[in-house]
Amino acid sequence: MGDDQESESKIDDLTPEVGAATDVAPLGRAETKPAHELTAAEDSNPVDWSRVTQLPEFRAMVRAKLRFIIPAALPVLVGYAPGLMSKRVIGVVNIAYLFALSQFFMAWIIAALYLRAAARFDMLEHKVIEKAESELRSQRDHKG
Repeated sequence: MGDDQESESKIDDLTPEVGAATDVAPLGRAETKPAHELTAAEDSNPVDWSRVTQLPEFRAMVRAKLRFIIPAALPVLVGYAPGLMSKRVIGVVNIAYLFALSQFFMAWIIAALYLRAAARFDMLEHKVIEKAESELRSQRDHKG
């Protein structure tokens, strides 16, 4: 009777060995997996990121992002200007108080500006991806 229970438990356990093919449940697709779902063993042609970073499209994308990020981050630097921040504007109200109150508006303004910039960043990213994929395809064609 003990043998029957042992054989039943083996049938119920679909992964008797660690690393067996059944450790990863299939997602039920008949077609091939998208690239983001491939395991390292399945991804036979990984992207050479050192080459991607040398693409002019990639460098243009990074420059565009920096042109947005650096000015958007400048308000953080006011903490390094205590002399300027302590100047009184109206009565006991100094620039630091006005700056602190402006942060509510600035957060919304920066978020709106980022939404506009993000659409441009997405277009640049698609160009980089297309260029990297075309170079990868040409490498495969030269090997094959």
